[in-house]
Amino acid sequence: MEKDALILVEQLAFKKQKSYMQSPFRYLLRAMLASMFIGFGVIVAFKTGNFFFMEHSPLAYPIGALTFGAAIILIVYGGGDLFTGNTFYFSYTAFRKKLGWLEVLKLWLLSYAGNIIGACFFAFFIFQTGLFSDPSTNSFLLTVANNKVHLSTSELFFRGILCNWLVCLAFFIPMRLEGDGAKLFTMMLFVFCFFISGYEHSIANMCTFSGCLCLKSTR
Repeated sequence: MEKDALILVEQLAFKKQKSYMQSPFRYLLRAMLASMFIGFGVIVAFKTGNFFFMEHSPLAYPIGALTFGAAIILIVYGGGDLFTGNTFYFSYTAFRKKLGWLEVLKLWLLSYAGNIIGACFFAFFIFQTGLFSDPSTNSFLLTVANNKVHLSTSELFFRGILCNWLVCLAFFIPMRLEGDGAKLFTMMLFVFCFFISGYEHSIANMCTFSGCLCLKSTR
């Protein structure tokens, strides 16, 4: 079954490459869309977690971790090119000598750039809604972001590795499962694991920090 799933990984990598070859701009837009989906997950996680955070409840992080799973569902079923997932698809295909590393690097850079742009656009939209203008609604978000910026570079680096390990498994393992119910549960479980463990997802951090910068600008 693993071999069948790995064949799907290659096919997905070629599909993404084909999308880029047909229209680099469309590929960029898909990357922007992916980080916006992550942004939706970030907002849901911190809005729901904040209710518990304000009451000093230990459930703040578990609830945030549980609801953040909406992000991966949006990406898988709504479409989008997420850099962290692309590192898996393109690396595997390149190691199999089915794609050149120069081509892989180009695809990575464009998806990463699109993710950054999308995160900034989403932060602007959230800023315009005023949903986090009240300090009583943004305490959890700002506290988590503040804790992140005080981590050392090496801590962030290794937390990022462990995070993407789980994220790639969240994309890979459901390929071997039948039925949307099993796939959804597995994806959300792995996302819950990386969130509750305190690992660092680079694209989620883009959305978190860009959102915090907008909030800070209102003070």
